[in-house]
Amino acid sequence: MPGPDTARGGLPVIDMASLFDSSRPAERASVARNIERACRDAGFFYVTGHGVSDAVVARLERESRRFFALPEAAKEALAMSRGGSAWRGWFPLGGELTSGRPDRKEGLYLGTELEAGHPRVKAGWPLHGANLWPAEVPELRPAALEYMAAVTRAAHALMKGMALSLGLEADYFQRHYTADPTVLFRIFRYPAEAPPTAGDERWGVGEHTDYGLLTLLAQDAQGGLQVKTPRGWIEAPPLPGTLVCNIGDMLDRMTGGIYRSTPHRVRNNVSGKDRLSFPLFFDPDFAAEVRPLPYADGADVDEDRARRWDGASVHAFQGTYGDYLLGKVSKVFPQLVKRVL
Repeated sequence: MPGPDTARGGLPVIDMASLFDSSRPAERASVARNIERACRDAGFFYVTGHGVSDAVVARLERESRRFFALPEAAKEALAMSRGGSAWRGWFPLGGELTSGRPDRKEGLYLGTELEAGHPRVKAGWPLHGANLWPAEVPELRPAALEYMAAVTRAAHALMKGMALSLGLEADYFQRHYTADPTVLFRIFRYPAEAPPTAGDERWGVGEHTDYGLLTLLAQDAQGGLQVKTPRGWIEAPPLPGTLVCNIGDMLDRMTGGIYRSTPHRVRNNVSGKDRLSFPLFFDPDFAAEVRPLPYADGADVDEDRARRWDGASVHAFQGTYGDYLLGKVSKVFPQLVKRVL
């Protein structure tokens, strides 16, 4: 099988369809090699053959635009402060911090739907619970849940390819980390921005890395995502029918830095239109202790610390994924964390 195609900007495009079918070992092995090359380079790539239909994405985009068009008072009824320790709900423009600065975006935080009787909810576990949905746009709930289910299925398959790319059994991550994954989903709106002037540091979302295993992203036609590759910052433009995939801090830690979580950022200043994006974070079980893979060499903690905005190396971390995640989100919503944790 040939290698991956290359998108504008230099990121590879990988057809992951064979990862859903264990009867195609040769094709799966080829996909795994392509994943390895992508992860050793930029840590970002596009995927096709992911099983998420254009209709599902279009429905989600339509209902999300209806939600963001609501009066602010209606959105305020879903404020994250009302979501309690489940960390769900809406935040306004400038309500989230990245790299210590307010982002130029508003968003709706969602996750796996858990009823009040679920053991983790009853025990008061942070980031576990029910989503908040707008009564004025009832169609958003089924649209979002359908999208989340389809992308979660793709993420499970992609982690099989990731395991094979690392010389592991295909079900390695399923057995050790993702039988009950932490699935968090965001719907973001970046308002139209004027072109930046010299020294303008207003970013839709500033430079950062993601926290867990994989992020799978659908973005609308406006563009604005930028990736820090070994060759410098490049654009990751929207490509029809694809999802953007990038690896997170926990995969960086597990592999001893062989696969690096890659800094990225967003600036919506090209189209003159609002930009929507739909990142789904597919991460380890909240209670799973994250350890390096058996063969992973130790990473250079000082070098890793120096390249991160907060000076915190993932390779110095000890504990569960929940410990790591809570430490990170406390920097994103510092006022909220004081009330819910």
